[in-house]
Amino acid sequence: MADQRELQFIDRHIGPSGPAIQTMLMELGYADLASFIEEVIPESIALSETLSQSLPEEISESEVIDELRTLALMNKNVTSLIGNGYFGTITPPVIVRNLLENPAWYTAYTPYQPEISQGRLEALFAFQTMVSDLTGLKIANASMLDEPTAAAEAMTLARRVWKGDEDALFMVHSSVNPQTLAVIQTRAKPLGIAVKSFDSLDDAEIDQATPIFGYLIQSPDTHGLLHDYSALIAKAHREGALVVVGSDLLALTLIKTPGEFGADIGYGSAQRFGVPMGFGGPHAGFLAVREGLERSLPGRLVGMSVDVHGNPALRLALQTREQHIRRDKATSNICTAQVLLANIAAMYAAYHGPAGLKAIALRVHRTKELLRRALIEKGYQIRAGESFDTIAVIAAHPDELVEKALKNGINLRSVDGGVNIAFDETINHDVLNRLARTFEIELSTREDGSGPSISQLRSIGFLEHPIFNSYHSETAMMRYLRRLSDRDLALDRTMIPLGSCTMKLNAVMEMESITWPEFSNIHPFAPRNQSLGTRKLIEELSQWLISITGYDAVSLQPNAGSQGEFAGLLAIRNYLDSIGERERDICLIPSSAHGTNAASAVMAGMKVVVIECDDAGNVSLTHLKKAIEEYSDRIAALMVTYPSTHGVFESAITEICAAVHDAGGQVYVDGANLNALVGVAKPGKFGADVSHLNLHKTFCIPHGGGGPGVGPVIARAHLAPFLPNHPLDSTAGPATGPCPSAA
Repeated sequence: MADQRELQFIDRHIGPSGPAIQTMLMELGYADLASFIEEVIPESIALSETLSQSLPEEISESEVIDELRTLALMNKNVTSLIGNGYFGTITPPVIVRNLLENPAWYTAYTPYQPEISQGRLEALFAFQTMVSDLTGLKIANASMLDEPTAAAEAMTLARRVWKGDEDALFMVHSSVNPQTLAVIQTRAKPLGIAVKSFDSLDDAEIDQATPIFGYLIQSPDTHGLLHDYSALIAKAHREGALVVVGSDLLALTLIKTPGEFGADIGYGSAQRFGVPMGFGGPHAGFLAVREGLERSLPGRLVGMSVDVHGNPALRLALQTREQHIRRDKATSNICTAQVLLANIAAMYAAYHGPAGLKAIALRVHRTKELLRRALIEKGYQIRAGESFDTIAVIAAHPDELVEKALKNGINLRSVDGGVNIAFDETINHDVLNRLARTFEIELSTREDGSGPSISQLRSIGFLEHPIFNSYHSETAMMRYLRRLSDRDLALDRTMIPLGSCTMKLNAVMEMESITWPEFSNIHPFAPRNQSLGTRKLIEELSQWLISITGYDAVSLQPNAGSQGEFAGLLAIRNYLDSIGERERDICLIPSSAHGTNAASAVMAGMKVVVIECDDAGNVSLTHLKKAIEEYSDRIAALMVTYPSTHGVFESAITEICAAVHDAGGQVYVDGANLNALVGVAKPGKFGADVSHLNLHKTFCIPHGGGGPGVGPVIARAHLAPFLPNHPLDSTAGPATGPCPSAA
């Protein structure tokens, strides 16, 4: 049976055949793979046991699908009108089949080589144009990792351009989504940024005593309410501060834009543009800025240029791999984007076009108004203020309403003093009837053809480019997606000629379940008993990763390697603080390291000291010992990639780890190259304290040209209390942990 299973997966999905492997070994001078591994892996770290002793027995592809189907059936597919940053959406089938499920799109690695990435870059350029048009701001990047990360990056952007007092505050409006506030606070702490909440937009009620470098407001806010923040912007600009506005792309087809208000930075999520909720992600966040701030904009930015023949050509501009160039001076540790999800959102906008998007927004808004009027007629109290898609019902016993709605197959959001009902494009008559039963009201059957009940309406056009006005039929969109993919290099054509970061094959079996509604339609804040299958999957994967790496605890929250790095370093920082060693602030990083390492260390409040390497990429033990002697009382951590970015298995890795531990520091092993360690060595056993794991490189998460990634952070027991948590789910991590990512 085992041999049959190997034929069903290993021999079908691992590129080199047995003879090909033997040929390569002969060229290298080895008789077999075992002798090659014995030569390459230092004896001091080589495993003496096999992984089969700690992992479940292998199963066939068909058995995997059966197991996934069993897990999916453990989930409950309930209509979620919870909102709070996540909304139901309909992914057009033409996009599902020809983009999300198409290996020409999901196996492509990177747009760093523009000559073989013109299709992907055009789609990302469309995403940037879409965000810029809808927010009314001059320029947008090629997506962020998620909405809360985008908000946190907006804060640090505002801090970078601030010219005033270093002790200046960052003011956050009290009605932002809770997960956004948590990530902002987590990112602010190690940077020494003081975050203060404010309730009123009346500038007279905002404390004037301490300088303020930035204000952040969300409109529509976490309760769906719209705000006139023009007075706040005027006040901020008088003080030299920037204003950051979180918004909603669908709402922005109707409401006055951040750019029209005069905001400096806009952020949000593109999730409701065709990307399923998926229990919280991954989704593409967005970040846009006014003119003058583009050189401080983090992440990737696609620019239009010309080739040698004078034809239009796309490339990455400004921020391209800035971590490799600027390292600890980088504006951010994010070197990627949520490309696959950004492309889905961009094609969703192209498929519907400006008129189609506005029609969806109007239907959502009118449906909300229909229910709102019926609730008021019945005597319900509604939170004062205009809204786009959400009704905030005031109720003395909100949990009773939530429970009653649940009996009718609907999830509502319980908040202090009431419940929120967030409408989306999936709403139909059946859902409305179930809401009517929940609140015991009669709904009008008369169609409401009136305009939006919003006083602050947008006055500028949007999505006027031909991309958004040419592909509204399925045939046209199918051909456009094919035309774009023909301009790219992906695994459906050939191997990808890049190094350690190169994406592996995404087997169809591994992709099959991502569009199943039992997985894709789960709201992250739905009752826990509705996501038992997903939670079991997370628990099993967590235990397998612990077995593979030799660590003690893991968090799957970080949604990219960069965020896993930050979470791991933050665990070290908070652990050292907890044992009274706050003075330790030096992070030792070899010169061969990935550029994000240095940027992540700075984000975690550390100072970088570079350790020299020899010509073969080995860490200089002489220079390491010299640095340890010089900074002995200040060493917080060593960050080392293993095997290194040069592909080197440091023979002295255990000696290196021991030297840092003897000095009182912690060892961070960058897990970007975990693929080379699985089954032969465990970083948690050879001296490392914490790692992130680039699972999109090792276990085939769809990379899609630069995202989605997943970068779990995994640690030894003493750092476990400082792994990530979540403000809205106590099971997500320890109470003592931070919230570095909202995924």
